[in-house]
Amino acid sequence: MQKIREILPLYFVAGTQDCRHLGENHAQNLLSVLKQALDGGITCFQFRDKGKFSLEHSPVAQKNLAIACRDMCREYGVPFIVNDNVDLAFELEADGVHVGQTDMAVEVIRAKAKQAMIVGWSVNVLEEAKMGETMAEIDYFGIGPIFPTNSKENAKPTRGMAFVQELRNAGITKPFVAIGGVKWEHVRTLRELGADGVALISAICQAENVETMTKALRVASLGENT
Repeated sequence: MQKIREILPLYFVAGTQDCRHLGENHAQNLLSVLKQALDGGITCFQFRDKGKFSLEHSPVAQKNLAIACRDMCREYGVPFIVNDNVDLAFELEADGVHVGQTDMAVEVIRAKAKQAMIVGWSVNVLEEAKMGETMAEIDYFGIGPIFPTNSKENAKPTRGMAFVQELRNAGITKPFVAIGGVKWEHVRTLRELGADGVALISAICQAENVETMTKALRVASLGENT
């Protein structure tokens, strides 16, 4: 398994709900955006298909789309993470799963997993990070939302870029990505403050040219081209 910090610099998160502006075939839209983002150099992809505009109401179609996304990621050697749906992650032999504070406990995920699996955990306050810091089951945190976001319903309070520095100053050593309303102009600062990467939804899905924007985001995060 790749070292966790190596997969976090440009972490793309998306589902069909994030691509509905591109036309009626939401599944194909996502696959098209993912292909362009992979060509642009994302380092990880999280399949997060949830909410009223997603395929949650159509589990077979959702599973088929997840398989297509997984297979595309494997062609590029990019880790494929499933958000929240732990059973789907197991069934698809995903590279990892990302869960929130109220989702399946990370200890249960580790106990059920039949293979090595990356486990990510969402963090909104310092106390959660301190708790997660002591838990061997957690590989990385997704911290935020940093800025207001339209990509998640009922999002927790925004924390601002200073939250990154707050966590590092408090002794948090686990790898983490900053998520929530992050744009290209924020990436370099977030990395300088101590984030191991940025998790992006709209910055990529809403881009006029997905591949070009992804390459620019990669340069901002890693200081290099693909």
